[in-house]
Amino acid sequence: MKLVNIHKQLRTLIFLLIGYQAAQAQVWTLQQCIDTAQVYNKNLLISRNNMAIGEQKEKEAKANLIPKMTANADYKYFTNLPYQFLPLSTFNPAAPEGQFIEAQFGVPHNINASVQLSMPLYNPQVYGVIQTTKIASELTKLQYQKTEEQIHFEISNLYYNAQILSHQFVFMDNNIVNAERLLKNIQLLHEQLLATGTDVSKVKLQVSQLTTQKENISSRLEQALNALKFAMGISLNQYLQIETNIQYQNANEYQGSSTLDIKIVKTQNLLIASELTTLAKLSYFPSLNLIASFGTTGFGYGQQPDGFLKFYPIGFAGVQLSYPLFNGTVTQRKINQKEIELHTNELQFSLLTEQNNMQVINAKLQSILAIKEIETTSEEIRLAQTIYDQTLLQQEQGTANLTDVLLADNALREAQQTYLSAVIDYLKTELELKKLTGNISTTK
Repeated sequence: MKLVNIHKQLRTLIFLLIGYQAAQAQVWTLQQCIDTAQVYNKNLLISRNNMAIGEQKEKEAKANLIPKMTANADYKYFTNLPYQFLPLSTFNPAAPEGQFIEAQFGVPHNINASVQLSMPLYNPQVYGVIQTTKIASELTKLQYQKTEEQIHFEISNLYYNAQILSHQFVFMDNNIVNAERLLKNIQLLHEQLLATGTDVSKVKLQVSQLTTQKENISSRLEQALNALKFAMGISLNQYLQIETNIQYQNANEYQGSSTLDIKIVKTQNLLIASELTTLAKLSYFPSLNLIASFGTTGFGYGQQPDGFLKFYPIGFAGVQLSYPLFNGTVTQRKINQKEIELHTNELQFSLLTEQNNMQVINAKLQSILAIKEIETTSEEIRLAQTIYDQTLLQQEQGTANLTDVLLADNALREAQQTYLSAVIDYLKTELELKKLTGNISTTK
């Protein structure tokens, strides 16, 4: 029985180890990182909440068309009853006209309770606000898409940066292998009295420097991966391995479309125009409301000889017309402000359109140039590596000195650095081109 349990535990442990190794071996593509950020990135979660608030504001504006009902109640105790003047002829028909007598009416205790109903029959300002909040809700959705685009842009940059650092790490690893191979040759020649101790020290210094640079790159790569995890919204303790192979494609494949910045400016234009319409036209229209009230009024007298508390019903229904006549030119000042905002928005739209067209043309030219430079520098790396191997072989055969080898090594590293710079230019330009053509969130 114990043997069976031990076998079960071993199988469970093996399955766990296989699962852990599979998780460790998983390679995250750029699209997987972006999809993960769609779920866990806190900036996107905040933007979704803002979008939900915009939808609720739209519903709030529509709710102004729903009938409103309120309940009111009050109690008053009059320490001094109000006075009224009555014609003296009321009590004495023979009294002359124009003579009055004061009298106190009512009882000390007054109670009122009612339920009031109000429903707009025609209110142009409410309809204007509904239209405005609808456009504002669309603007909030565009701003959410803008946040998505920014997250996409940020994660792509971080991912590309990690890819570049991975390539640097591989180059540095190969350079260390070459340097260690050179060190062995120099040490062997030194033992044979064919090289000086200074030559050995030079190569040792180079190996040490390359090792330090490798550690530096390793640390920067880890920092880049941590920044990528943070942007994705996942734990920093989670293992993350990215693809190191960089895909190159023709920049002219992207179809141009309106960028989110231009769409946002267009929607802002509609929003300002809607607000201007509400102020300029609808604010001068009359509003008509249905009103109704039903309740009771109570009167009480608490002294002898005849104390009482009696209630009487009261109710009415009708319509209420409201028309603005003059509000001190406040509305006109608001209209002037909105007209200036509208003109500024139109200028901003024109500026963004012209700027975007110019940037697209420049980005395409830069992308083509970067691809050509990548192809050229890739060939230069292969040629520099061949020269280095040949020079090292000649040095082993005694036909080349240490200086020739170090020069060949420097040429190789310069070619590697030029290649990485070209790749960085290409990736940045490609990402910028996607953004400028409105394809950053649609390109897989």
